[in-house]
Amino acid sequence: MTLALPFSLLLLAPQDGLPPVRYPVLAAEATSAKGFVPTGWTLETSITGDLDGDGKPDLAFALHMTDPANVLENKGGFCGETLDTNPRILGVALARPGGGYRLVVQNHSLVPRRDNACAEDWFDSEGVSGGGLAIARGNVVVTLGRFMSAGGWGMGSTVFTLRWRENALRLIGFDVRNTQRNSGETSSLSINYLTRKVRTGHGSIESDAEKIRWSRLPGTGLPTIDAVGNGLDYDPGGLVGGL
Repeated sequence: MTLALPFSLLLLAPQDGLPPVRYPVLAAEATSAKGFVPTGWTLETSITGDLDGDGKPDLAFALHMTDPANVLENKGGFCGETLDTNPRILGVALARPGGGYRLVVQNHSLVPRRDNACAEDWFDSEGVSGGGLAIARGNVVVTLGRFMSAGGWGMGSTVFTLRWRENALRLIGFDVRNTQRNSGETSSLSINYLTRKVRTGHGSIESDAEKIRWSRLPGTGLPTIDAVGNGLDYDPGGLVGGL
């Protein structure tokens, strides 16, 4: 994230096959979540909670672009007549001693743009798998739900647990759950970046029993939210692909 740019717009950031968009640089300070919303965007969700341990309620929010040019015709109408590819911005703002908030995180990569009409909106909290934004135990939790109405049997969720640490929002937990609707097979992955412990599991919806394997993630350090990139493509050590 860059907050010091003298321009009102970040660099052009296209995604394969989708209309390019320009991401605005959000206000450095505001008295509420609405104060960070630029023209052409809407406040999708906002939550408060102490993220930096000072006892004051901080702010996490998600913005959604509303440009009609990013609502594409879905040729053939399979899985709907249109596809809304408008992007999102995740923001975190810390409470100021004198009131209001100062922006410390602006990220537009973790929640990727929709590129498939048959794929449920992964950030929709009311979807089959359920996505969205939360604050839990002083951490920011971002959930991406995965469900295909056609073109795939898999469903599940990808969850990022992030903590404000060393002047950045850093990944401390990564959890993936998968279910194959045709076979009933389940798989899961849980990584604790603080301990580097990795838990993988395999089972079935027909039983609570699960075959568990423990391992250790190589390396050190806690990735920042920007280093994670596209949340649906994130695959540390190839562990997601190996499920």
